[in-house]
Amino acid sequence: MTPSPFKTLAAAALLGLVGASGPAQSAGKLNLYNWFDYLPQELVDKFSRQHDVEVTLDTYDSNESLLARLKAGVTGYDVAVPGDYMVRILINEGMLELINASEFPNFGNIPAEYVDVYFDPGRKYSVPYQWGTTGFMVDTAVYDGDIDTLAIIFNPPPELRGRINMLKDVNDVINAGLRYLDLERCNGNPEDLRRLSDLLNDAKRHWLSFNSDGAKEVLVSGDAAVGQIWNGFGMRARAERPSLKYAYPREGITGWMDNLVVLKGAPNLDNAKLFLNFMLEPENAAILTNFARYTAGVSGTEPFLDEEMKTAHEVNYPSSAPPPEFVPPCPDNVIRLYDRIWTNLLK
Repeated sequence: MTPSPFKTLAAAALLGLVGASGPAQSAGKLNLYNWFDYLPQELVDKFSRQHDVEVTLDTYDSNESLLARLKAGVTGYDVAVPGDYMVRILINEGMLELINASEFPNFGNIPAEYVDVYFDPGRKYSVPYQWGTTGFMVDTAVYDGDIDTLAIIFNPPPELRGRINMLKDVNDVINAGLRYLDLERCNGNPEDLRRLSDLLNDAKRHWLSFNSDGAKEVLVSGDAAVGQIWNGFGMRARAERPSLKYAYPREGITGWMDNLVVLKGAPNLDNAKLFLNFMLEPENAAILTNFARYTAGVSGTEPFLDEEMKTAHEVNYPSSAPPPEFVPPCPDNVIRLYDRIWTNLLK
């Protein structure tokens, strides 16, 4: 496909920007490290054709897995997709390239509210990818009562006991428990953490599994009647099993924003910046949104979105629900306490 004049000029402008850090050419390679099932092949192929770049993709299943692999010395990746709090951690750890996204040709497509974000003010290290919520779904063919409460997970009705899948993610599970107990997030209070640990271990007897990469499949198959899940993944699950419904618990729900970053020492730095700019084009962001079923962090996607995205329960946040909570990274001492609770829970 021949690039449009606008895209050609944008690429040339960006190559001029990054030329000081390497050869001013777009041909070559790009190594992506992303969450599983989170980037359509259509976009990979489109970028590859436009810029004559060979793209490879590896996947991970949690922010913590990404951090652990980077700390273990894994290298060779150019671009990763951490969540908001993990961007902050990676910046603090010196693991990201300074990209100054405000100089990208497509930077103006980022809405103002997504520029001065708590985890990367001014977008010096990242650009938006998708944002959404982490909640849970219930199979209404199994249970037709009130689902908008975390009691479904922590004190489930008889119909749902033994049929609950939880994400294998320490923060998603612990923050849900803290909300249910009406306790402060990033909480290092020993008595509060004892209450939290007791709650989780008591509820565990009603849980079927901890599974993130199979969170959709375990619901679609009917093996689980309740499952913690990200809202876009939930929309995709409902397409295959229409009796599933996404809950908006009155105790609160986690909000998150995933972001594109360039990893420190990226072997293909110029191509990494090209890819970030490419993903800020509204049409490309919409292709991603139509696939992943979350919400783009880019303006101007509406003309390119599937009609269902405009009305779907999972991605159109109800005004009656409490606003999603974006939880910053916790202090190291709290993280260690959470890890201890989590390790014990998984035994």
